[in-house]
Amino acid sequence: MAEANMTNITEIAPDTFRINTFIPESNLGFSQFLVRDEEPLLFHTGMRTLFPTVREAVSKLIDPATLRWVGFSHFEADECGSLNEWQAIAPDATAVVSMVAKMVSVDDFASKNPAKGMVDGEEFSTGEHTFRFLATPHVPHNWEAGLLYDVSTGVLFSSDIMHQNGDVAPLTSDSVTDRVRQSMLEMQASPLAHYLPYTPRTEATLKRVASLKPTTVASMHGSIYTGDGERAILEYAGVLKEVFGGEASAHAS
Repeated sequence: MAEANMTNITEIAPDTFRINTFIPESNLGFSQFLVRDEEPLLFHTGMRTLFPTVREAVSKLIDPATLRWVGFSHFEADECGSLNEWQAIAPDATAVVSMVAKMVSVDDFASKNPAKGMVDGEEFSTGEHTFRFLATPHVPHNWEAGLLYDVSTGVLFSSDIMHQNGDVAPLTSDSVTDRVRQSMLEMQASPLAHYLPYTPRTEATLKRVASLKPTTVASMHGSIYTGDGERAILEYAGVLKEVFGGEASAHAS
């Protein structure tokens, strides 16, 4: 992995913190989200190489050994690469993922504490915060994909949804749609082309996510958007259709 810049911590909602590390050679920031509560929750672990950096940041907010839940959307290094490292230092740390992820990948990958497999619409509490799980297969990508929505604060933990390249502001109320479009076009022109699938279910899935009307959309990559989350996600759906869903995209090399 390329050398990382300093890791920054930003409170994006009450007791909800963005931990972000920018990787200059990738022109990309990687964010984890720590919800400080009776049963602390970390959404995204970061890659294994980031574990010491993320652990240090988490230690400024809670005792890392008390971490109880580790959420993520899908099985990928930046989403859950250091899950085993977290379970080694936090005895009760348990993945909270889709039932598909639990069954096909996570319990084999991290067998110390079997994952909490969630079905669409199911909720659980960490104390003051209540989370709703949304099953979103192939949105952003992978069969097992899902999202967590904090109904207590209006924060949607959106994984790669609204991905933005660059070293950008932690938090913004300005539209990020143009930046998202540019980032997707940059990805299409790189070895990472076809980053996101566009299926007959993509638009409907994103409309269902948007209907939650989140006030904060916490993407792994880029600025966290605060404001009209419904509109932002619907605009994002339009960008995906434009970049990945058209006939030209289907025939692109």
